[in-house]
This record gives sequence, structure tokens and C-alpha cells, in this order.
Amino acid sequence: LDQHVIGQNEAKLAMSVAVAQHYKKLNNPSDDLKLDKTNVMIMGPTGSGKTLIAQSIADFLDVPFAICDATTLTEAGYVGDDVESIVTRLLQNADGDVKLAERGIVFIDEIDKITKKSQNVSITRDVSGEGVQQGLLKIIEGTTVRVNATGGKRKHPGQDMVDLDTTNVLFIVGGAFVGLDKLLQERSNEGGVGFGADIKDPDHQADLAKVLPEDLIKYGFIPEFIGRFGLITYVNELTTDQLCSIVKEPKNSLVKQFKYLFGLDGINLEFTDSALRAIAEKAQELKTGARGLRKIVEEV
Repeated sequence: LDQHVIGQNEAKLAMSVAVAQHYKKLNNPSDDLKLDKTNVMIMGPTGSGKTLIAQSIADFLDVPFAICDATTLTEAGYVGDDVESIVTRLLQNADGDVKLAERGIVFIDEIDKITKKSQNVSITRDVSGEGVQQGLLKIIEGTTVRVNATGGKRKHPGQDMVDLDTTNVLFIVGGAFVGLDKLLQERSNEGGVGFGADIKDPDHQADLAKVLPEDLIKYGFIPEFIGRFGLITYVNELTTDQLCSIVKEPKNSLVKQFKYLFGLDGINLEFTDSALRAIAEKAQELKTGARGLRKIVEEV
């Protein structure tokens, strides 16, 4: 992970341990103990490496690994993907081998988009919110799911279905959790009133290490859903120094990519250190994390 992801040591540590423990449990089953799995939730601002960490682990491990998006999921019976489509994706990545898929890893991105929309008091159901959380409960904990053997999405009577047990599938969910910091501030009530009160810095970053399950429930998750995740970890917003490293250091850094592209035209491209620094500072202002770097380099 260190070769691919700059910074974010808490998250890298948490994810590495979770994945390593998971396979230790699968490869050494105990006769008298039932070893439970620990699902992981990872939160943090956009462009700070959540999906990249998951992607890097998947490439390295060579196990079936499905990366899905929670935004397309809807309750069964509505237009969109059923919750089972996650397991179908895993089976496709395992080339239809059920035994292999049953020891895979699923990364569900944008998990904060399926929170309960408590404000809408309309008559319609919350099709892509609470219903999806409830649909995910059993799958995350471990249940047998009937999925299409060929990996197609649509269910129709004539097709071959296979049973896939998700008890040993590791679930990692990630999201940016926009607005969660407001809830944290409310709870710790750090803003003061009156003379001599501490004025709160408006740019202050919420400390995600202090997130409690109750904050997430307030944010719109149902308690049962949060309870399925034994480990909640976080990535921080990247500093200017880290952004600077990201431009030049990782295996497929922007500098290397652009040098290669220019090299194809026989042009030798050089970046000075001060230029890289300026790019990082500009990206810091954009507030889009590491994704902002590419935009700036492309523009130049």
C-alpha cells in the first residue's frame, strides 16, 4: 500500500490488518470456535484514497474483488440494481467459480448516499435509502444468496441459479460522509457563546477519529447497519506536502504518466520542484483531493 497510497497510515493499517486477519481465519478454520469476520467502514473526504486503497489491495491479493457503487442500488422490485447484484459482480470476477467467490472481498463505495432521507415526508417510499440498508443487512452478515450463474443482472424463470454463501465474504464500505463534521461539532458543542468564549475556526477539520456509532445513526443509518461493521476507520484530507508527493512518487504518478505521453512524441518533459509545489498548493485550494492534481497538470 505504501507504494501506491501516500499518507493515510491509520486507514492503511486498519485495512491491511482486517484483510490479513480475514484470510488467516479462512485458511485456518478452528474446530471448536466460530470465527466471526470484521467488516470495515472507511470514511473521509473525496480524493483522499479510499477507493485506491481498496483497489491496491485487490490487485495485490489476487482474490475475487468486486467494487460496487451504492448509488445505483434500489430496493427489490424497483428500477436499478438489486442488492444481490453486488454478489453477482463478485461471481463474475471469480469467473463463475462459486467456491472462489465465497472467499472474496466486496468494496461498496458511496455508502453515505443510502442514508435515510428523513426530511422527505412525502408519501413515496425511500427506495434507495433505508430499504437498501435493510437489504444489505443479511448479505453483509452472511446468508445464502441465489444469483444468476451466468452473471447476468435480470432474473427470469428459465435461467440457472446458484447459491452463494456470503458468510466468508469481507465487506468494506466507504464514503465521503459530507456534513458528518457538523454533527460531530454539535455533539461536542465546541462553539462558545459570550465573551471569552473560544471562537471556532471555520476551516477546522472535524476529527473523524472521534466518530461514534450514534453520530452515524443521526446521519441517517439504521442502527442494525452500523452494528455490522466492527471496524470504522478514516482517511484524512491530504496536506500540501502529501499532494506534492502524490504528483511524483507513487508507481503510476502523474509526472511519470505525462513524461511517458510526451516521450511518445519524442519530447523530454521536466518538472521543477517549485512547479510541483505550486501544483500541490493549487490543488489544495480546489478541495478535490488528489483528483484535483490531474486537472491542474492537464490545464498546464
